[in-house]
Amino acid sequence: MQYWIVKTEPSTYSWNDLESKGEDTWDGVRNFQARNFLKLMQVGDLVLLYHSGAEKALVGLAQVSQESFPDPQDEAWVAVKLKAIQPLSNPVTLSRLQAEPSLAEISLLKQSRLSVHSLSEAAYQLIHSLST
Repeated sequence: MQYWIVKTEPSTYSWNDLESKGEDTWDGVRNFQARNFLKLMQVGDLVLLYHSGAEKALVGLAQVSQESFPDPQDEAWVAVKLKAIQPLSNPVTLSRLQAEPSLAEISLLKQSRLSVHSLSEAAYQLIHSLST
């Protein structure tokens, strides 16, 4: 099992959009490092959804339901399918993540422009505990 964060601008595509569809293609990633992370995702991996922009918070939990395949918008890139599991009971804000010393090294805080991030199990478990 691996753990991930995907970022989205909620005015473009939000947690509510994924939740209302139940499952959807996560496409449109146009960064080589983020693409490589998408290629590493496996069915069953857990994915935290992060709203960028004004909200800046982790808001929902999804699961990889289909491993990487050619992005329908541009086959030079890849996409995955995500299945919504549940909204986080308490969204975890960027400021809350930054205040937690043991999360200082997660890529969301070090490479904030990247749209897909990997997480260690320990970081995922801590974030999960912050959301309950």
